[in-house]
Amino acid sequence: MAELTRLTMAQALDGLSKKDFTAVELTEAHVGAMEAVRPLNAYITETPDQALEMARASDARRAKGEAGPMDGLPIAVKDLFCTKGVATTAASRILEGFVPPYESTVTANLWRDGAVMLGKVNLDEFAMGSANITSHHGEVVSPWSPGAPGSWSRRIVPGGSSGGSAAVVAARAALGATGTDTGGSIRQPAGYTGIVGIKPTYGRCSRWGVVAYASSLDQAGPMTRTVEDAAIMLRSMCGFDPKDSTSVDMAVPDFRAALTGDIRGLRVGIPREYRVDGMPAEIEALWSRGVEWLKAAGAEPVEISLPHTKYALAAYYIVAPAEASSNLARYDGVRFGRRVEGGSLNELYENTRGEGFGKEVQRRILIGTYVLSAGYYDAYYLKAQKVRTRIKQDFDEAFRSCDVILTPTAPSTPFAIGDNSDDPVQMYLNDVFTVPVNLAGLPGMSVPAGLGGDGLPLGLQLIGRPFDEETLLRVGQAIETAANFTATPPFMA
Repeated sequence: MAELTRLTMAQALDGLSKKDFTAVELTEAHVGAMEAVRPLNAYITETPDQALEMARASDARRAKGEAGPMDGLPIAVKDLFCTKGVATTAASRILEGFVPPYESTVTANLWRDGAVMLGKVNLDEFAMGSANITSHHGEVVSPWSPGAPGSWSRRIVPGGSSGGSAAVVAARAALGATGTDTGGSIRQPAGYTGIVGIKPTYGRCSRWGVVAYASSLDQAGPMTRTVEDAAIMLRSMCGFDPKDSTSVDMAVPDFRAALTGDIRGLRVGIPREYRVDGMPAEIEALWSRGVEWLKAAGAEPVEISLPHTKYALAAYYIVAPAEASSNLARYDGVRFGRRVEGGSLNELYENTRGEGFGKEVQRRILIGTYVLSAGYYDAYYLKAQKVRTRIKQDFDEAFRSCDVILTPTAPSTPFAIGDNSDDPVQMYLNDVFTVPVNLAGLPGMSVPAGLGGDGLPLGLQLIGRPFDEETLLRVGQAIETAANFTATPPFMA
């Protein structure tokens, strides 16, 4: 049964259709894998009984010829998506005991198409972090950590905030997982764990039922082991939702059909501003290798300029905390979640929020409240929004001369748990290549492209035009083919 966990989504769908195995057998194998990865602390809530029930229903549909596009595929759900009848914590103490009476639109779409829920996976608290170390439930350990569980020589971060999603997909404890990306939280952990992660265009996937961090930046997306699997899962996740005012009413393409393998004539933009000081030589070399791979496949590299890139990180860490301070105001101990009594209403608020939120969440709420306060709104928040507009204009201009943009996913290789943890600014710099994509609302994707000198994965990022995920996926598959990344984490040895 263990070999069933080594399948890709595409292979699993093929095996199910050929009756090589059943959805129940596939799910049982992944339930066993879910139990085996407990040392990684990747799952917050396991739902094996519900998974097997969903698998049995899938087998019944397939027997009647009514199988959906993801029927029988066991996946994990980032614990930021509300799941009806299953606890949703956002990895925060303040949401202890919260069981949603409704289902998020994205997960509802997945269950509609036959996917099977294995459980809810860990993340940085309220998706605030780049290493999955701020969770109330404890940090997630990357399956790429050297050594055996319990005797790791170094405990490596899986990236964040979707670190639990990345870890279970990389460790073969789910065929895929949902993630959310506010400033790189799908792409950076995908790059750190050797898997594929795509953040679709803002508005492509509904945000309804997803616990909000920064509403104008958040976007759901799939995390899988191959580009083809990302295309399969993305199609099911997408779709117009009248319950989300930012959802875009447009047809969802067959992303899998876009994987023609032909990228001849496409122009690949190489932004000169992404050659940052201090970037490791091996990441620079990988980027150059990626350019050569695409050139060999028939694409044309062109140098482009994104001049306002240097302001992106500063603008992001004003806009995102500002929106977070507003979104997280609802957690007051009155309506739902954790409640810590006090002698007055204000004291109740203070006690609840003081005990319920972790340090990183408190830090961002305070930053956000500060930049929105009287006397500072114009100086910080309004100026950041103007910079955001400039960044979007940079991309608009760049796409006049190219079809897709190629960059590294992250400026560093994965680091050990504990490194940089007392330096929030250094931690924020992990997002330097990913945040401009969110500020501009563009689609972005990370594809595994090799291993660093320390044996840890490195990814390449692709950035596309709005609602042109097809080109992104097509070019991503060309990189995937050329890189031929077949390495597996030490955890699986």
